[in-house]
Amino acid sequence: MVGPRHPKSHLPGSRSPGATRRTALGLMLGAPVLSACAGVQQSLSQFSNPFSSSTPPAQPAGPQQQATTAGTGGVKVGLILPLSAAGNAGLAAQSMRNAAEMALAEFQNPNIQLLIKDDNGSPQGAQAGAQQAVDEGAEIILGPLFAQSVPAVAQVARTRGIPVIAFSTDSSIAGRGVYLLSFLPESDVNRIVEYSAGIGKRSFAVLVPDNAYGNVVEAAVKAAVPRRGGRIVAFEKYGADRATPARTVAQQLGSADALFMADDGDAVVSVADAMTAAGANLRNIQLLGTGLWDNPRVYASSALQGGLYAAPDPAGFRAFSGRYRTKYGAEPIRTATLSYDAVALVAALARTQGGQRFSSDVLTNPSGFAGIDGLFRFRADGTNERGLAVMKVTQGGGVAVAGSPKSFGA
Repeated sequence: MVGPRHPKSHLPGSRSPGATRRTALGLMLGAPVLSACAGVQQSLSQFSNPFSSSTPPAQPAGPQQQATTAGTGGVKVGLILPLSAAGNAGLAAQSMRNAAEMALAEFQNPNIQLLIKDDNGSPQGAQAGAQQAVDEGAEIILGPLFAQSVPAVAQVARTRGIPVIAFSTDSSIAGRGVYLLSFLPESDVNRIVEYSAGIGKRSFAVLVPDNAYGNVVEAAVKAAVPRRGGRIVAFEKYGADRATPARTVAQQLGSADALFMADDGDAVVSVADAMTAAGANLRNIQLLGTGLWDNPRVYASSALQGGLYAAPDPAGFRAFSGRYRTKYGAEPIRTATLSYDAVALVAALARTQGGQRFSSDVLTNPSGFAGIDGLFRFRADGTNERGLAVMKVTQGGGVAVAGSPKSFGA
């Protein structure tokens, strides 16, 4: 469901007069209900955390599914997912496939055909699927999901000059012609620091895990805070021992007006409890987090009440979930919005952008695109920027205190 994003935008499915390079294309989609889907975690931690979809499951995968197609349009698009992967990965892949086909149905006669390939949850399978797709005429590839499979797909795509829009959250694999549509920790950090500075927070204490996710967040927060005129007055990483770093930060908390803790569910609750045990009064400081805070354990924690975190406005996923339930009789996995938006985006570009539809200039349009989870735009380096809401932790769940932006700044 797509139309140009400007004041005279056309409704989804209507004929558009075309679009210029700087015209943003809107995926006019409605909107979350974080409920269970065959036991698959529904929180935002699933696609804000690089570990959630970076490595295939340890269990053996099932038999590889036969390649299929969806749609009858003239523009061919590869879609690579771990459909036969074991456990939650396979369940997520099926939900993402359903969402992709739902986007085709809702777009109203798109001129695209999906070439759906099962990568079996492995780089070798992903490379084979990509090779099949390009041999069959694919002009762009959507997927894969696992980070370690993306380079294998990129290798095939680059030999043909074909772009890739992947679903991994590992920004280190983005690059020339390889764009990530997932939610990246950098967007969370930038949004929450920007908002905090806007409400007068200038001195930040920071606690992050000593792992790959923590490393990404560390780099982002150390760049974002001074950019917004603030300073970091305390910074610690923690591993299995959370008490010692918590004591160190607690001793310096008097010179801070915000405490940023980037971890998910059980972990961030344990860190908050360690801070309290170290003598910190968390009610006297503004607590800040990332999209990983979208977790029932966080909402239930008395120590984290009133904390702020950046995440998509939940309205989009709520509406999307309702339509998905009506069509498939089940709940979508949270990452299903990624494949929906990817298909809706390529359908819109195929309709409006002519022969340049998947060029780097079109894909990196600075005005961006509006999807189910809000605004997004691809950077030239393959990473993305998202327009996120700011949510507040309450015992009833996350409550928006600042909506997602309606347009990107320069």
